[in-house]
Amino acid sequence: MTTRTALITGVSRPLGLGFAVARQLAELGYHVVLTARNVEEAEQLATQLRQDNLRVTALRLDLTDRASMDETVTHLARSFGHLDVLVNNASTFPDVDVLSVLDADLDVVRAALEVDVIGPWGLIQATLPLLRKAPAARVVNVSSIAALQITAGVDLAASLRSPAHSIAKHLLTVLTTKIADELRDTGILVNAVDPGEIASHPERGDEDNARPAADSARGVVWAATLDEDGPTGGFFRDGHLVA
Repeated sequence: MTTRTALITGVSRPLGLGFAVARQLAELGYHVVLTARNVEEAEQLATQLRQDNLRVTALRLDLTDRASMDETVTHLARSFGHLDVLVNNASTFPDVDVLSVLDADLDVVRAALEVDVIGPWGLIQATLPLLRKAPAARVVNVSSIAALQITAGVDLAASLRSPAHSIAKHLLTVLTTKIADELRDTGILVNAVDPGEIASHPERGDEDNARPAADSARGVVWAATLDEDGPTGGFFRDGHLVA
């Protein structure tokens, strides 16, 4: 029996979405590859999952470093020969307090685009040969409802909250649609997911209305395990189309 495999980016925090998704996919029988820029952090989380008899591997992956990306793909090719699920979870939220594009720090904008758009784009390109070898591959790009500030009929003269984050997530959602269109005849389903507000940073003290990462992870896992007649090119939250 061929091992089902999943790669998740940005898995470095015990309370984070990536770790919750990793656990849920591993509990479904996937061999999950946890990746992060700091491999020690990913390995600590992988150790926790192994203690529960789950199959996981930790690797270093920096979405701004093509060599790192290539090393990850080489490991996947040698160890598994295919990839069933790619979850682009790594993200930045650098300008939460910025309320206007006119106040945006363009170095921050560049960094957000690098991690949230160019990185996932490059990783999809790099893993595509392995995705094609899987019987029913799925790609999930973790976006944000913040992207809808740009597309949901909001007055464009109004200020744009968290402009770097919002524009990056908007572009990631657009990219999701375009890649899904180009892969429509391959059986590979590509969707974006809004995880909602997650209680992953208790130290900030501003997440009283947020939900546990495990709750948000279910929507990502849903998109990662869609049946062959499932949707592609959509933007979902908890399995429901939002855009």
